[in-house]
Amino acid sequence: MAEPYGQPQPGAGLAHCYRHPDRETGIRCARCERPICPSCMISAPVGYQCPECVQGGSAAVRAARPRTIAGGSVAADPRLVTKILLGINLAVFFAVLAGGDRMVTDLGMLGYAIDGETFTWIGVADGEWYRMLTSAFLHEQIWHLGFNMLGLWFLGPPLEAALGRARYLALYLISALAGSTLSYLLAEQNQLSLGASGAVFGLFGATAVLVRRLRYDFRPIAILLAVNLVITFTWSNIAWQAHIGGLVAGAAVAFGLVNAPRERRTLVQTGTCVVVLLVIVVACVVRTAQLLG
Repeated sequence: MAEPYGQPQPGAGLAHCYRHPDRETGIRCARCERPICPSCMISAPVGYQCPECVQGGSAAVRAARPRTIAGGSVAADPRLVTKILLGINLAVFFAVLAGGDRMVTDLGMLGYAIDGETFTWIGVADGEWYRMLTSAFLHEQIWHLGFNMLGLWFLGPPLEAALGRARYLALYLISALAGSTLSYLLAEQNQLSLGASGAVFGLFGATAVLVRRLRYDFRPIAILLAVNLVITFTWSNIAWQAHIGGLVAGAAVAFGLVNAPRERRTLVQTGTCVVVLLVIVVACVVRTAQLLG
């Protein structure tokens, strides 16, 4: 009866380790059957394996790792990025409560206006481009923060799980920038706006695209989106431009993410994000030229 792999073979003429030719051994790799010495053998479910077979098995496991519909890695916690975004919004809200209105004036979305205290020009047109992103994390009222964070918590985790963390974060930030961009284009130049609504509406648009892609029932998200659009255009003091800009950009980015062909997936997905960002940049440059002209 043959001896099982991993057990010393008695008798003369022992083989030599394939990695250490000067060492005799009666142990062979359970996968490739090459002789291995005690320094090279790695315990396996059955017998021992050589370092190369162990590395090859790990690579095969990595290659077989499941992917999301957009090609992202399946994460153990599909809410991590959403939790971080929630945390940032909450932290900034408490900072606003502690710092007062000046923080809102310095970081809110503003096209071009005169600062009432210093009598100097401020706003995106004056070079304060950071406002387009910082404004998306600013909230003054608790109800405003509550509505936006409820939307983020409701829409974010399913999208994060479906797209993967990096793609989901790109979708969120681009939607926020697009919302600020449409506000910059269409709102009054001295109108100050703030809030995560543009980014959240981007998640609405992305959810609609994903639901259609997966052929789920489209009616629930359509009804929810319709209700939010009615609120957008009927309630006062709502920057509807940010909502629409985020919605359109979120849908466009999501369409490129979930419909990219597998053979050129990364290229198409990156290209989609770059094209949307280029539209944002061109629109902002044109608007700045109008305000400063």
